[in-house]
Amino acid sequence: MTNTFPRLLGDVGGTNARFGWQDGSTADIQHVLVLPCAAHETLEAAIHSYLRLKNLPAPRTCALGIANPITGDVVRMTNHHWSFSISEMQRSLNLEQFNVINDFTALALALPSIPACNLVQVGGVSDISSSAAPKALIGAGTGLGVSGLLPSDQNDHWLAIAGEGGHTTLAAQTDDEYRVIELIRQRYGHVSAERVLSGKGLVDLYLALRQLQKQAPVDVAGAAEITSWALQDKDPLALQSLVMFTGFLGSVAGDLALTLGARGGVYLGGGIVPRWLGWFETSIFRERFEAKGRFSSYLKDIPVWVINAQESPALLGAARSLNG
Repeated sequence: MTNTFPRLLGDVGGTNARFGWQDGSTADIQHVLVLPCAAHETLEAAIHSYLRLKNLPAPRTCALGIANPITGDVVRMTNHHWSFSISEMQRSLNLEQFNVINDFTALALALPSIPACNLVQVGGVSDISSSAAPKALIGAGTGLGVSGLLPSDQNDHWLAIAGEGGHTTLAAQTDDEYRVIELIRQRYGHVSAERVLSGKGLVDLYLALRQLQKQAPVDVAGAAEITSWALQDKDPLALQSLVMFTGFLGSVAGDLALTLGARGGVYLGGGIVPRWLGWFETSIFRERFEAKGRFSSYLKDIPVWVINAQESPALLGAARSLNG
């Protein structure tokens, strides 16, 4: 068997690139570092910065989860300007093996190994997770990642789904949601789930609600500012934005659970929801997750967990992709 160590591992999003290092098959992932994508002209430049900052040698193999569909040799990121050829980068970095997979595919591969201390349950029956049933994954951050984990016919072996479910059409359930979607449609055309369920989407949602209430436009720095207004300043409109966001997220997550038959649970990744913990657990998310008419009882027992980890579990998933 080919020695694939040392390994460079990466979890590349639209805002940050997280890197880690693995020396051997029994070694933990070490030297984890988060680098802002905007500070580097290319992904390869970010990799060289990481190796230099951590004083690491050239890796033999590399696996990256990246926030983008992987449909061929050339990767052009949806929410950042980086683009590259997988084969050319493999040659440039002198890698024996170079795996590039969707970042949520990488995160899905890590789901069975995420420690319980890094999971916050939001409803459902906890012991259902021990079953070998499909698991669903969805997460709002710079974009909206969607994946799932399906059991194979091998013992303790799972197959991760590589899809782009974040770009499915968003559906409204209330009059206010219809009005908000219409305003966003007028600006962008197609209103995907990601158009609302992302950092930029939360800003657009807030501005649409301001417009509906005939309030003057304001400059918003980003989703973090709206979160602060809502949860710290108790601003009614900002809080209404978070409530509507969690309602949409509950509906989309429930749709995903039904589509995959995710009796093994639904996991919420991404960078937004973990910042809302303490408020999110009692939000309307769970109500909307289960609000599927005749199939509400089907969803009632399915547990939802918020992934709340200091270091990206997707790095472990990337490592697993190298194991075959």
